[in-house]
Parts: sequence; C-alpha cells; structure tokens
Amino acid sequence: MNAPHKAYRTLFAALVSALLLASCSTAGPGRATRDSYSYWEKGAGAIEATAFMKVQVPEGATEVKGAVQVNPRENQYILTFRTDRTTAAQVAKDLRSEEPPAPWKSNPSPKSELFRHLGLAEPETLKGALWAGVCPPCVEDSRRRNVAWIEIYIENLDAGQARVYLHAF
Repeated sequence: MNAPHKAYRTLFAALVSALLLASCSTAGPGRATRDSYSYWEKGAGAIEATAFMKVQVPEGATEVKGAVQVNPRENQYILTFRTDRTTAAQVAKDLRSEEPPAPWKSNPSPKSELFRHLGLAEPETLKGALWAGVCPPCVEDSRRRNVAWIEIYIENLDAGQARVYLHAF
C-alpha cells in the first residue's frame, strides 16, 4: 500500500472515531438527560408528597415534613407528621390495606435511608411500630392509580400521640 492511501485511511479512521466519541458525549444545554443516580428534589416537600400519595395531613398535625427522592426508575415520596393515635389509625385505614396495621419486627439495618433525609430514624428500625402496606391498583383504589405501592408506619409516642411515616412510589 502506498503512503498517501495509508495516510487517508488513518485520517478517515481518526475522523470516524472522533464522530463516534462526539455522539456518545453527555447532552449539551437544553437537551434532556436521565440521571443514573438518586437525588433529593430541591424545594419538594410535604405538598408534593401529599399530592402524589393522595392523602391529607390531618388538621392539627404537627412536625409535618416531606420530600421527593428522584430516581432513574421511580421516584420515592415520603411524608411524616405527628398526630393523635386515633387519627393515625384513620390515616392507615384510608389506605385501604387488606390487613390493618400490625406490629413490625424492627430491623437495625434498614433497606433504605429515606427518612434520615428529614432528620428522623428509619421507621423500620423503631421498636413497637405498626406497619401496613398496599398496592392501590391491586385493591382498585382509583384515587391512587399512579401509585404502585404505599406503606405506613405508626410510631406510638407519649400522651396518646403518634408519628406517622408514609412512603410511596
């Protein structure tokens, strides 16, 4: 092979390689990307969590906190508040779980660390907490047709009070 053809082939290979690299680069400004990691959505809180979960924070509830964790597959919505035990039981009943909240065997190693973002212990680590979960579409809860799963933990506190933890995706 003569030198000019070899030089053209080398130049052509370099050009193709450069084009391939450019086409695989990250998106520029104005182009949509899908993050491959989780992050907490800035400014999203209890309002966004209640809107997604289709729940209402009970009147008189205190210490209301919420957040949205954006994930590549499905976002996680968390909500917590303090209320009286009777109201906490009503919130659980409104989820339409086939089983009422039952004692949860605490797990010192939680599967996730969602509520830590709000400055709270993970509910599955709490001794004596009650738990219930439900797949809203499975129980034909049309209010929550965009929710694949919602669960509630109820931590009994002093003086007839309870902390409610809700998690949905």
